Amino acid sequence: MNLQWKKAELNDLEELVATRVMVLRAANLLDDDADMGQVEEASRAYYQHALPKGTHEAWLVMDQDQVVATGGVSYYQVMPTYHNPSGWKAYIMNMYTAPAYRRQGIARETLRRLVEGCKARGISHIALEATQAGRPLYTRYGFVPMQDEMILPEDLL
Repeated sequence: MNLQWKKAELNDLEELVATRVMVLRAANLLDDDADMGQVEEASRAYYQHALPKGTHEAWLVMDQDQVVATGGVSYYQVMPTYHNPSGWKAYIMNMYTAPAYRRQGIARETLRRLVEGCKARGISHIALEATQAGRPLYTRYGFVPMQDEMILPEDLL
């Protein structure tokens, strides 16, 4: 196996959109016939805006011409705080490895590249949401559950 990590560019747009849909299907246990048209359209618009602006970084892991894994990070800014004077934060997302390629260190290497990108920007606040399957990887890497964050459920909006 000769894997190549490729930092995604705008010319990878359709692969990025396809992998985003694949990730969402897997994470949400959606059938192949679930309509993802709106997600595809919104993801395409997101990448077209965020990649050139530098507010999103994505990696595609290639085995020849096939995408076998992916990972991304969104950069965003909130009000500065004492512990984060720049206000910049990072949110790791879209982590996925095709079943035949799992347990070979691919996701860990992808995660390492994403975290290094955050460090290069001086970002010290990096968060993510973990599926049950992904939790052991993130825990081994050093991620810890958040204690102070809360969310308002959609049904109350």
